[in-house]
Amino acid sequence: MEITKLPPQRQVIIPEYLREAHQWELGQEFIIIDMGDGTLLKPKKLFPKTKLDDVAGCLKYQ
Repeated sequence: MEITKLPPQRQVIIPEYLREAHQWELGQEFIIIDMGDGTLLKPKKLFPKTKLDDVAGCLKYQ
């Protein structure tokens, strides 16, 4: 367990060992969820890049 303080810039630093363990790079976006007695940070998952050819015709139509 690690303790951190909220500095005047109001930014929380995620420890390096956690960033490396989860492979979070600069610019990683997070979803913030209020849990009542705390806050949950979840990494926002990126959708894989697709091309039109990959998805064309996958929906039924008449």
